[in-house]
Amino acid sequence: MSDQDGRGGRGGAVAALVFAAVMVGFGLWLAHSLTAASKMQDCLMSGRSNCNVIAP
Repeated sequence: MSDQDGRGGRGGAVAALVFAAVMVGFGLWLAHSLTAASKMQDCLMSGRSNCNVIAP
């Protein structure tokens, strides 16, 4: 019986870890997207007409 309890707890912990990693990745992506949108809005609000991002 204790063997089954150990596996269930470990599986739940792994699932929670995967979920947390996905949420952190989504949060980083969202922060990057919002920062890029904010920079674009700042450029447009300053009156510039050439606000395209130049890829290196």
